[in-house]
Amino acid sequence: MVSSKRYEPEDLLPAHKRRTPPTELEASAGLVVEESSTGYCGAVVRLEKTPGGYTVTLEDRAGKRRVFPLGPGFLFEGRPVTLVRPQPAAPAPSRSGRTASGSVAVTGLRAKVARAARIYVEGKHDAELVERVWGDDLRIEGVVVELLGGVDELHEIAAAFGPGPGRRLGVLLDHLVPNSKETRTADRLQRGREEFILVLGHPYVDIWQAVKPASLGIAAWPVVPRAEDWKTGVCERLHRKDPSWPLDPRRAWARILSRVNSYQDLEPHLLGPVEALIDFVTAP
Repeated sequence: MVSSKRYEPEDLLPAHKRRTPPTELEASAGLVVEESSTGYCGAVVRLEKTPGGYTVTLEDRAGKRRVFPLGPGFLFEGRPVTLVRPQPAAPAPSRSGRTASGSVAVTGLRAKVARAARIYVEGKHDAELVERVWGDDLRIEGVVVELLGGVDELHEIAAAFGPGPGRRLGVLLDHLVPNSKETRTADRLQRGREEFILVLGHPYVDIWQAVKPASLGIAAWPVVPRAEDWKTGVCERLHRKDPSWPLDPRRAWARILSRVNSYQDLEPHLLGPVEALIDFVTAP
């Protein structure tokens, strides 16, 4: 008996007309894709293991979410892709033996049990940037970084946290400049409790600006009038100069974060406050 190969219609086409298999793409948080059968477009917000395999949850611009099976059937920038689980991040120490923050790299140690102390930052992007540069230091020191929904939550968080000996509270705020609402709130929060609460910040409208323009291949961050949404305005202006810049702020942030490899890609106005907060909450 002679076995015969089953030919698909595509196999009979000339080689230059055959479709190439979809590229595998890691379903990282924030990645924006389109589900090809429904046309639903959204950013990856969750991966979940189910009895039938893994699923991916997409969130659209309106905040609505839909769940799809992880695998083929998606489009990224118009090209077919197969979504796969991201590989665990395990960055190797640099040849200089330094971490991304410039600290001496320590190998073979497990993360410490979390301290009672905490550092709060103002948003998801702030937390991701801090993790990218100072993640190794935070794990070794056992420091947990949590999200702050807004400066108005500070007093409530501090009351629930109960700062005191062994329970230090550090806060990193955006746009901490003289006479601002953020500065007044920080002053009231620390007054009389400076030993256990430290609020620091950077002068930028958004944490994006803490990334050096040169690390992104741009001359400077665009100036956006106050009447416009800052991130949207930045994306539009960068896209006009360079069409490869995404118009979607979520995709733009993914691009920005990918260009940050160490503390050298960040402005000193962010480096100083973060280092000071880590020192503060880990002090004996």
